[in-house]
Amino acid sequence: MQLPDDQIRAGHIPADLYRQIPPGTDMRRVVIVQQAPRSYKGPIILTLVVLTGSVAVLLVIAFVVQVVAGAAVAVLSATGGLSYTISRTSKRKNLRSK
Repeated sequence: MQLPDDQIRAGHIPADLYRQIPPGTDMRRVVIVQQAPRSYKGPIILTLVVLTGSVAVLLVIAFVVQVVAGAAVAVLSATGGLSYTISRTSKRKNLRSK
């Protein structure tokens, strides 16, 4: 019985707790309640769920923005409201105009 927890489990009452018990108390009826050790499993799982959800929401938003942008370009180009042309001028034409 090296650890204090082992002593409490064996029925030994530590001196600091023994002094707090009122005189005349039947020691056979004294129950010492220990606080359970803290578990970090819940907060870790909650953090992982929040991070996974955030990444999923960002991916959905990126996909929706891409689809909306593609649809807007398709509608505008089909209606003639948007056109894109590539104009390449050669160096020879620029030299002749001078």
